[in-house]
Amino acid sequence: MSLLTTLTKSTADTQLISIAKKVLNKSRISDADGLYLFEHGSIGFLGTLANHIREEKHGDKTYFNRNFHIEPTNVCLYTCTFCSYSRLIKKRSEGWEYSLDDILDIVKSYDDKPVTEVHIVGGVLPQYDLEFYTTLFSKIKAHRPDLHIKALTPVEYHYIFKKAKVSYEEGMRLIKASGADSMPGGGAEIFHPEIRDQIAGGKCSGQEWLDIHRIWHELGQRSNATMLYGHIEDYTHRIDHLSKLRDLQDKTGGFQTFIPLKFRSEGNQLTHLGEVSSIEDMKMYAISRIYLDNFEHIKAYWPMIGRNMAQTLLSYGVNDIDGTIDDTTKIYSMAGSEEQTPALSTPQLVQLIRAVDRQPIERDTLYNVVSDFEGVTFKEETEYKGYMPLPVSN
Repeated sequence: MSLLTTLTKSTADTQLISIAKKVLNKSRISDADGLYLFEHGSIGFLGTLANHIREEKHGDKTYFNRNFHIEPTNVCLYTCTFCSYSRLIKKRSEGWEYSLDDILDIVKSYDDKPVTEVHIVGGVLPQYDLEFYTTLFSKIKAHRPDLHIKALTPVEYHYIFKKAKVSYEEGMRLIKASGADSMPGGGAEIFHPEIRDQIAGGKCSGQEWLDIHRIWHELGQRSNATMLYGHIEDYTHRIDHLSKLRDLQDKTGGFQTFIPLKFRSEGNQLTHLGEVSSIEDMKMYAISRIYLDNFEHIKAYWPMIGRNMAQTLLSYGVNDIDGTIDDTTKIYSMAGSEEQTPALSTPQLVQLIRAVDRQPIERDTLYNVVSDFEGVTFKEETEYKGYMPLPVSN
């Protein structure tokens, strides 16, 4: 039975079938089509279509990497209503502010571990300026040249470039020259000013976020993209956000992966909103995969969404679940995510992926294959050394 026949049997909605035909013919769906999927697509229909795209692109391959996070500070000048992580300057005693040496010591603590990436992102404060970060990145590269530095969002870059009185173009050239390799996708929130001004007023605008990524791509570098969903936005705002990402990707091709980020409601100014359902999560990821035809990868960030939901989403368009993390991020645990101690070893990640009949692939940040774990097993965790796969016994 063909996929189209299966989908036709699942719904009498001719518009949904028309959208499915576009997807199966590899034609781009419109913004109106995307909105219709949000408003009328059943979770079964959306999952079937998204999984088809996922398997056409990647088969059962599911990617992860071995990484750790450094969050220089959780004290911040900005007062985003959705944020449970940051502390205002007047309450800075409740937070942390790492020095340059503190951060380098964290990097050095991983010297005997085969991590491939350090992810650096945090609050915005005057002392974390352009000189601080260019010095930091150059010192990390001098210490461990092979470690990929994925660092800072446009929110941070916008602030430090403005403070340094340099243009985005000059600033990004300096950041690249200092050793930063790629950019994470954070700070995107929702691009539409109607929503952004309410939840993230004072930060860089949606257009400024896009401009910084565009300039980074034009320098030959790669980045990720995100969207914060499940708060005060509606489906039209989500489609507007996805449309802007798709348009920029058409121009630059510099985005690697898209990561929908679920609003978590604990300990912030939007607690009263609660959180959207798991069904809504599956819908968001599936439609992201269907709509973003020029994005190679869709990632479920397991410390935010939870490992069980991350497994489920591997059938809703997702082909990446991020990395080992090693309990080095507090951004979502402080907001009430299921993962209060977000750390998984390589064997645990491999097993998590295998448990839903997918093939685990360790990647580096740029999606080069580091290890294919097909046909690989591990000794007991207490005997496990060096984070290297061990062959299956015959």
